[in-house]
Amino acid sequence: MKESPEILKCFDPISLADMNKVKLLDRLDKKYMFHVSKFPDILAHAMSDYYALVIDGKNYAAYETTYFDTPDYQMYTMHHNGKLNRYKVRFRTYVDSNLNFFEIKFKTNKGRTIKSRIMLPEKDLSLTGDVKKLLEKKTAYKAEDLVPAMQVNYNRITLVNKKMTERITLDFNLDYMSHGKKVEIPELVIAEIKQDRSDKSPFVTIMQEKRILPVSLSKYCLGIASIVENVKLNNFKPKVRYVNQLFCKSA
Repeated sequence: MKESPEILKCFDPISLADMNKVKLLDRLDKKYMFHVSKFPDILAHAMSDYYALVIDGKNYAAYETTYFDTPDYQMYTMHHNGKLNRYKVRFRTYVDSNLNFFEIKFKTNKGRTIKSRIMLPEKDLSLTGDVKKLLEKKTAYKAEDLVPAMQVNYNRITLVNKKMTERITLDFNLDYMSHGKKVEIPELVIAEIKQDRSDKSPFVTIMQEKRILPVSLSKYCLGIASIVENVKLNNFKPKVRYVNQLFCKSA
């Protein structure tokens, strides 16, 4: 699926300025994965409760993200082992608007996600200057500890609930690149619910009705598990197998 489903045009729109009132930099997250064939029906059920973000007439946006990790994939391994108080470190480019950020995500031992970020004047993957200062202030890592580990490209649809307390991101057209290898997963949609507190979510109700279970597997970990050799996989094998099954069945 190269573009967003037509049903999105029927959503009430929300602007970026209004959506930014729901930043949720300290939040609770929940993820789901489903086959792209389910996309239109799920969106149709969400339409009455959510706005759809529209920027310059487009209801989806292209993202390019480069993740950093230690050479032995310590951040990936901590996630695999179920450790909390863990980090993700990344550079993100909003391709359509050419905005660039350096971001740190911290998963606390309370299950909350805290995001810190700074805007960059241009795309630059150097861990220097203000980027280095933020990295070493917010994490236990030094700039020299980290190397580029994975580039992830995808398109994103963003929904905001009409109470302005929740955002849903829906990522599709995923492709991964690492050390000269590339994996494309066009049939997969990754949905993430972002709330400032645990509250009743219409989207969770939709997932329950569709018998789609939540998963704990980030885009980064899925990419590492799919491409990189000699990393720990045992705890992710059922989830990776589930993703592989999405290629061969559409319902």
